[in-house]
Amino acid sequence: MTEQVIQLPTAGESTYDTYDRIRERGEVVPIELPGGVPAWIATSYQAVSEVLDDKLFSKSAAQCPALHDGTIPADWPMRALTDIDHMLNKDGLDHRRLRKTISQAFTPARVAALEPRIEKIAANLIADFPSGDRIDLVSAFTTPFPVRVICELFGVPTAIQPQLKDWTTTLISHTSTGEEAQNAMASMLGYFAELLDSKRREPGDDLTTALLQANAANELTDDELCNMLWIVIVAGHETTVHLLGNAVVTLCTHPEQRAKALVEDRWADVVEEMLRYKSSVVGALMRYARHDVTVAGVGIPAGSMVMWYGGVGRDARRYPDAGTFDIDHDHRDQLAFGRGPHFCLGAPLARLESRIALSMLFNRFPRLSLAVDPADIEYAPQISTNGPLELPVRLDSAT
Repeated sequence: MTEQVIQLPTAGESTYDTYDRIRERGEVVPIELPGGVPAWIATSYQAVSEVLDDKLFSKSAAQCPALHDGTIPADWPMRALTDIDHMLNKDGLDHRRLRKTISQAFTPARVAALEPRIEKIAANLIADFPSGDRIDLVSAFTTPFPVRVICELFGVPTAIQPQLKDWTTTLISHTSTGEEAQNAMASMLGYFAELLDSKRREPGDDLTTALLQANAANELTDDELCNMLWIVIVAGHETTVHLLGNAVVTLCTHPEQRAKALVEDRWADVVEEMLRYKSSVVGALMRYARHDVTVAGVGIPAGSMVMWYGGVGRDARRYPDAGTFDIDHDHRDQLAFGRGPHFCLGAPLARLESRIALSMLFNRFPRLSLAVDPADIEYAPQISTNGPLELPVRLDSAT
């Protein structure tokens, strides 16, 4: 008897539980995306490694006939993500041309130099925690911290930061309609056009100004620059928001690992283990088969949409004790940030932010605990990134 294709998302089921069911089906599994759109998802380390091979799979939607021949309707909500013309949706020379410009502005040295400012942002947020022992850590810390860091980095004024977060939530939520997603995208791109104009008039010590300066030799269009700001600012906060929320839950439910991190100052290892154990990227979008290809013994037709499972670090075929959270695990060659030409440009910033945030939070509140049963925590209605919507905790400060 043929198994029923799993819907992603599945009504009445958490995204994490749906992904667990998908992973149990095999290394490469057919799924159904919102709107009944068929796709595939790679779940094992080996299968994901093959999907990340640019010779086999493309990042360009031009490789997917269904997006252009009427098979997938024009109002499909995920079009806001598949159709935008930014560097993550390009291959080869087109991708390198765009990435070169942002790489010249967003350098590892610039990120490293941000550490004192990131520490100050974290300290200020912690100092401003609401009075009382019980707070929602999502609204007080794990959301505003990455949003503030990435927005300050790119010179986005404080007043617009909540709106940027709201637009992002609309775009990546599977409960948004096609019209809502497209309106959110148009609003964001319109704002980024205004931001570019303001930085041309009044340059600052920020990455938007540095991007414009780097582009003097690269001649990207304004549309390309706006799309680039969209991907780096959205990706630069959304994944870290959920990584931090997931990390707090995990550390509170693994007290021996939290104690080791505190005593040995192992927060960098905590971050690496979280990326392996429970990545905030649950389903990475979107690749397209360049031709008929076989991955892990499964035939994938040319032009097919293919996602890859962000929880690949839980693949027991690759990682010993894959289901155990242990900061002593070997984290070499993990795939949380991808691999190859599309390796996440923001990986150094995400690692730095997360290390600082978790270290400062748990050193300030070493007895911090969940105020609800972990099973009662509600997670975001999203299929690409995921983490707690609210995180009630008791601070129980030691000071």
